[in-house]
Amino acid sequence: MTSDLYVGGSWTSSTGAERVTVLNPATEEAIGDVPSGTPEDVALAVRAARRAFEDWAETGPGERAKFVARLADELERRQDEITGVLVAEVGTPRRVARWAQVGLGIVDLREASAAAAEFAWQENLRNSLIIREAIGVVGCITPWNYPLHQITAKIGAALCAGCTVVVKASEVAPLTARALAQAIDAVGFPPGVFNLLHGYGTVVGEALARHPDVDMVSFTGSTAVGRRILELAAPSIKRVALELGGKSASVLLDDADLAVAVPHTVRASYLNGGQSCNAQTRMLVARHQLAEAGELAAEAAAQYVPGDPADDATKLGPMVSAVQRDRVLSYVRQGIEDGARLLTGSPEPSRRHSRGYFVEPAVFSEVDPNARIAQEEIFGPVLSIIPYDTDEEAVAIANGTPYGLAGAVWSADAQRAQRVARRLRATQIEVNGGKFNAAAPFGGYRQSGLGREGEAFGLGEFVEVKSLQL
Repeated sequence: MTSDLYVGGSWTSSTGAERVTVLNPATEEAIGDVPSGTPEDVALAVRAARRAFEDWAETGPGERAKFVARLADELERRQDEITGVLVAEVGTPRRVARWAQVGLGIVDLREASAAAAEFAWQENLRNSLIIREAIGVVGCITPWNYPLHQITAKIGAALCAGCTVVVKASEVAPLTARALAQAIDAVGFPPGVFNLLHGYGTVVGEALARHPDVDMVSFTGSTAVGRRILELAAPSIKRVALELGGKSASVLLDDADLAVAVPHTVRASYLNGGQSCNAQTRMLVARHQLAEAGELAAEAAAQYVPGDPADDATKLGPMVSAVQRDRVLSYVRQGIEDGARLLTGSPEPSRRHSRGYFVEPAVFSEVDPNARIAQEEIFGPVLSIIPYDTDEEAVAIANGTPYGLAGAVWSADAQRAQRVARRLRATQIEVNGGKFNAAAPFGGYRQSGLGREGEAFGLGEFVEVKSLQL
C-alpha cells in the first residue's frame, strides 16, 4: 500500500520515497511497511488540520461527541481484525490484546463521548461568562506499546473538545494506527479533522512538535524524548502534555495476604510483556516475609511461559524488537552484577523458540532500592523484590525514584492501605487490587509527565478558558 498517509480526509502518498519495514516480533518476518515521512508531510497535514479547525470547533460538543461515539462503534465492529494486526506487530498475546489493547481503545472513545455531554463548556462566575473552547491543532506523538489506546486516549478527548489532530504513530507499530484511520474514514469525519503520519520521531515527530501552526503537543513515550519535546515546543510557547516513564511500586504491608498480592503484582508487572509505563516493576515486602514472597513470585512467574502471541493460551509474548529484547537482557545482567538474587529468568534470549525476540520472565530478590534495576524503567518482564523494615521506609522507597505514575498498596486493613496510598507520590494507586478505571485521571508526578488523560480530566487538557465580562 503506497498511499498510506491519511491527510485532509484522503489517503495519499508521502513526499519521500523511503519506507520503514514492520517486523513481526514473534517470527522476525516482514508484515508490512509504511513511509519514512518527511517535514513536508508534516506541513501538509498541519495545513489540513488548520483548515478544518474552525468549522469543527463550531460544530458543537454534542455533534462532535456523536462522531467519536460512532468511531467507538466502528472499532468494536472491527475489533477482531484490529486485534490480529496488533498481535502481529507488537506481540501482545491475543487474549490480552483484545481487551487491554483494542478494548481499552474503544473504552477511551466512549468515555470521552460521555464526558463531553457533562463537561462544563460554559458557566457563570459573578458577572462573567466562563467559556471553555478548543485549543486548536493538536500534534499527537504516540508510542508502540499500546498503539491504539495511546492514540484514542488523546484523540477521543481532543476531538470532543473541538480540536483537530495530526497523529504521528510509532514507526515500530504503525499498522494498528493505519487500521484506526481506516475506521475514521469509514465513519466519515469531516476532512482534515483527523490526519495520520508515519515516520521516525527525529524527523516527523520533531517537525510536528516545532511547527508554529501546532497549538499543542500531546506525547506519550520516554522521559528523555519528553524533555526534547519541551525544548522543541518552547520557542512557540505551545502547550505540552507528556505521559512518560514509570517505575511503579507495589507495597505489600506486613499484614497483606501474600498469596493474593504477590501473583497480582507479578501480573501487573508482566502485562504486555512488561512493556507498560505503569507496570508494577518493584514489589516492596516486609523483610521477614522476603523468602515467602520470593517463592510465590517465582511460582507466579513460571506461569508466564514465552509463547506464540497468536495462541489464546499464551500469557507472555516476545519483546517488540531486537533492540528492546537486548535492552531487557542487559538489565538482567546488570541486576546480577549489582548483587541482586535472580530467582528466575535468564540474561540470555529464551531458547524456547528458534526465532523471535523472546526473553524469560525474571524475578530478582534482595534488590537494593538504589540499584539500577530498581531505579530505571526496563520495559520488560523484570520484577524487583525490595525488602523494608517499617511502613515509613516502605513509603520512602516507593517514592524514591524520579517517577510517579502508578502503584499499589496491599493490607488486611483497608484504612491502613489507604493511609499509605495517600502518601505515595503517584497518580493512580491500586488499593488491594482495585480495578482499573478508564475515567479516572491518568498521568504522572515528577518525571512521569505533565497533564492528565481520562474522561473530563483529558478534555480539560485540550481547552482554553476565556471569560466574557457581562
